[in-house]
Amino acid sequence: MGDDPKAVGDYLRGLQQRIMAAVEAADGKACVRDSWEKAPGEPLQGSGLTCILEQGELFERAGCGFSQVRGPKLPPSATQHRPELAGAPFEAMGVSLVFHPRNPYVPTVHMNVRMLAALPAGGAPVCWFGGGMDLTPYYGFEEDAVHFHRTCRDALAPFGEDKYPRFKTWCDEYFFLKHRNEQRGVGGVFFDDFAELGFGRSFAMLRSVGDAFLPAYLPIVERRRGMAWGERERAFQLYRRGRYVEFNLVWDRGTHFGLQSGGRTESILLSMPPQASWAYRREPEPGTPEAALYSDFLPRREWL
Repeated sequence: MGDDPKAVGDYLRGLQQRIMAAVEAADGKACVRDSWEKAPGEPLQGSGLTCILEQGELFERAGCGFSQVRGPKLPPSATQHRPELAGAPFEAMGVSLVFHPRNPYVPTVHMNVRMLAALPAGGAPVCWFGGGMDLTPYYGFEEDAVHFHRTCRDALAPFGEDKYPRFKTWCDEYFFLKHRNEQRGVGGVFFDDFAELGFGRSFAMLRSVGDAFLPAYLPIVERRRGMAWGERERAFQLYRRGRYVEFNLVWDRGTHFGLQSGGRTESILLSMPPQASWAYRREPEPGTPEAALYSDFLPRREWL
């Protein structure tokens, strides 16, 4: 390729292992490591490793997957911004995680870093990067949102002052439930189809974002994991988890890419919470912490 996708794969595998080792240490329970390989004749070829911890003391479900796959034709979700590459063979690799804590005061978190290479016939390979991280609290705390955003900003600072504001806005626009006119959480950063710094610097930016995940999230976990909670907080957590399910199945491009390209369904859907609920026209009582989530935390705002 002229650039080295093997280095990207090596970094992503190492990142997955570092993150899951930290999760196991925080929870006290070992995760299941499930290696997989696509069978001959399937639409996609490749392999991966799904790591998942379920029913732990801290995390009700914490899944982190690595995959590296090749396919004969880019799916529509990957070419909506690059129509000239429609139908090209491709290689994709990435790490994606979603952690659903047990305590409703600990926020759910998502992170993804990935590279996609299109291999058009008769042309040079076209590589681009994507990823980011975002925080979805059930009960909002200003200091948590500020810490998360500050860590994201600092990770992007070496690559240009424009990156955090751009990617913060992109995150707000992407993690938005259009059918409810509602943000999924307090945001973070998100970027896609990114190659403007060249392969080397774009890859370095991807590494900086990936390496920032644990410093962004674990201090929040440690602040909140000991807070007492009961049936009321649990019911609200399950209700808000329903929004998470709605976004991932209706709007998320990564989920659509995996399902449209013939990916491994069990791994693609590791982002689903173990339990969620829905209620008809549920409205929180004014003045409650639940109402504050809607009034003070979900509306888009500048956290820094």
